[in-house]
Amino acid sequence: MTHSRWIRIALGYLALSCLQIGVWALLAPQSFYDNFPGLGRSWISVDGPHNEHMIRDFGALNLALLVVLVAAIYTLSRELIITASIAAMVWGIPHVIYHLFNTDGLSSGDVAASVGGLALFAVLPIAVIVTSGKLADSNTA
Repeated sequence: MTHSRWIRIALGYLALSCLQIGVWALLAPQSFYDNFPGLGRSWISVDGPHNEHMIRDFGALNLALLVVLVAAIYTLSRELIITASIAAMVWGIPHVIYHLFNTDGLSSGDVAASVGGLALFAVLPIAVIVTSGKLADSNTA
């Protein structure tokens, strides 16, 4: 697999996550609060009262991150890849840290699934940044 294809797949995963979360939280904040991540699970409602403003803002910010990720996927500009990856880490690292220390109301399986998915969102951008250096090397060779 080429470096550019791997980068597009990794950024695509991050983008799809932002799309799903962003649209759901922005357009149906009560449903997002009550039902995220779906499949009969509920990870947000156990963490405090519903705040429509906060959930809609969270959705909109995920969609804003989506725009940057899609631009990086489309252009494969090393600068934009790094910018999008850092933006994902700025969102992802504090998010996973919060969930590592705030597990009340969740089963151990839900904690593992939640933290695992969030850790991937926090760590995958690091691999993308490293790989983007190889992309730049292969483009100049």
